[in-house]
Amino acid sequence: MLEQNLKKEVLLDVLNLKKHYPIKKRLFGKSKGILKAVDGVSFQVKKGETFGIVGESGCGKSTTGMCLLRLTDPTSGEVTFNNKDVLATKSNKEMQDYRRNVQIIFQDPYSSLNPKHTIRQIISEPFIINRIVKKKEIEERVISLLRLVGLDDYHMDRYPHEFSGGQRQRIGIARALALNPELIICDEPVSALDVSIQSQILNLLKSLQEQFNLTYIFISHDLSVVEHISDRVAVMYLGKIVEMGTREQIFNEPKHPYTKALLSSIPVADPGVKKMKERIVLEGDLPSPSDSPRGCYFYSRCPVKMEKCKDIYPTPQQVTPQHQVSCHLI
Repeated sequence: MLEQNLKKEVLLDVLNLKKHYPIKKRLFGKSKGILKAVDGVSFQVKKGETFGIVGESGCGKSTTGMCLLRLTDPTSGEVTFNNKDVLATKSNKEMQDYRRNVQIIFQDPYSSLNPKHTIRQIISEPFIINRIVKKKEIEERVISLLRLVGLDDYHMDRYPHEFSGGQRQRIGIARALALNPELIICDEPVSALDVSIQSQILNLLKSLQEQFNLTYIFISHDLSVVEHISDRVAVMYLGKIVEMGTREQIFNEPKHPYTKALLSSIPVADPGVKKMKERIVLEGDLPSPSDSPRGCYFYSRCPVKMEKCKDIYPTPQQVTPQHQVSCHLI
């Protein structure tokens, strides 16, 4: 599996991506400081794989996704999609072409759907805007997409409030698939759903990936979900990637203290295994993204910190060709 992944072609290349927000004193006052939501993130996503991004709330994983979609413009960095510079794209036509190939599935399946539109109108909209399907063929395409995600023809003329959460997320997936994208960014796509429905949606995403050779960036705080669906995983902390590797490397051989602490928090159903599992409880204060430490961002909470961690941020180290860790212990 490792050899196959190394041979895959790179679809998305992200280099030193940053998104900083100025903090205002008043509504129109001078900037009080800078909040570093994403602070120098670099990774590659290969065709046909699922790249997971995990971390605590506020670590910058969703902001990273918004920057990749250009829903918010990054402060700096490079994003290359199919060997084209995404951030240098200025014209409406170029952006339309890019967004045709890169779609998103949102976290809340209800607020992401227009409550005043029927499902027919919601799924038809991408075809109308991009003018890639003849008017008489649109209904046929809508029916095909609904069947593809497990819904029926008669659902077309209903409104979003008439569906359950799982059904609404299926509609969101159908809309994302409408333009035959190469990359789909899944921003917490199952976190608002019941556990039983989560597994159905995850299995649907995996089935669609195999059928259409889709590439996913899967953003989530739920480690169990990420382990189930991802091929490679990046662990984020305060806007930076602290560890990145294959699913097996991250979940079976974690190197960074923060990754180990995250994995120890995964609930275990078996009482016997639970007793054997060591729970790592992090102490200390979480640094503010607007006042980043000079050294390692994890220093104040790290159980194995050293003196140099306070003043020097660790450079990423390659443990193996696929496994990268930013820690002075490596």
